[in-house]
Amino acid sequence: MAKAQETQENEPKKKPNKVLPIILGIILIVGVIFGIKEYIYYGKHVDTDDAQIDGDISPVVARVGGYVDSIYFQENTHVNKDQVLVKIDDHDYKIKLEQAQAAETGASAGINVGQSQIFANAANSSSARAQVASAAARLEKVKKDYDRYANLVKDGSITQQQFDQAKADLQVAQANYRAAQDQYKAAQEQVGTTRSQLQVTHTGVSQKQVDVDYAKLQLSYTIIKSPAGGIASKKNVQVGQLVQAGQTLFSIVNDNSLYITANFKETQLDKIRNGQKVNIDIDAYPDLKLQGTVYNFAPATGAKFSLLPPDNATGNFVKVVQRIPIKIKISGSKEDLDKLRPGMSVNVSVVVKD
Repeated sequence: MAKAQETQENEPKKKPNKVLPIILGIILIVGVIFGIKEYIYYGKHVDTDDAQIDGDISPVVARVGGYVDSIYFQENTHVNKDQVLVKIDDHDYKIKLEQAQAAETGASAGINVGQSQIFANAANSSSARAQVASAAARLEKVKKDYDRYANLVKDGSITQQQFDQAKADLQVAQANYRAAQDQYKAAQEQVGTTRSQLQVTHTGVSQKQVDVDYAKLQLSYTIIKSPAGGIASKKNVQVGQLVQAGQTLFSIVNDNSLYITANFKETQLDKIRNGQKVNIDIDAYPDLKLQGTVYNFAPATGAKFSLLPPDNATGNFVKVVQRIPIKIKISGSKEDLDKLRPGMSVNVSVVVKD
């Protein structure tokens, strides 16, 4: 027993393990440093990963129907503004234009006929007016003769037969004068009627000119041009295909129209202002770092613009943090911006404090 106790006293004592406290200390220090860095970072930045690249996409729609004659572009290639991309068979529209032009020519000829009728009726009116003057002069002479015969018949200088002849001549002259006046009035009315008809003809010519302009416009629609410069995509047309007016043929992603739509929580908006700088990370290109600027805020939450907006008056209400879309302009070199495509996911960080 004494020997066993002596053996235990002679064994060396084990040293306490100091590695675990050191590791825990290092972890604690790293955690404190990381927490401080995160506190400082989020005190100056507002981040979200609910963001994507957007852009102006112009759908190209056929404005007239017909068979596709030619296609002058390839899908997913760059096109310039006003570049001819598709041609629709224009034979029918050329015939309609020729018909409209022929109708306009016929209506214009009617104007010349109407003007000739006006000149002829004006000449007839002048002739009728001269006849009125002649009849008036004849009436005045016959009336004077009648007055003289009336005085002569009283003293027997002329016979009753001569007086009756003078009276008859007076009645004939009066009738001729009234007839001349009626003819002159009718000639004047004919001139007015012809002028009214000419005005109607002018209106008809204007209508035919409108028909010609419309036919030319329809013919021009058979040439489909690019509404903007950009990448032509989503091609939905082939040569020989029958397209209808209003049918979408393809779409164009416009050049220099890319921007970011970032959906921030409503609790993050109190620090965000227009014009603040934004750091942008592209998921597809981790090494590509871009800068941007806060441009504007959406007028309502994304839920309000949805097809079926939520109705919180149903009785079962669960408060959910809403998100507000914010538009961010992108700045960078053309080479970097050419890599971006609408729909790409991005992470954005708004610098709220320098």
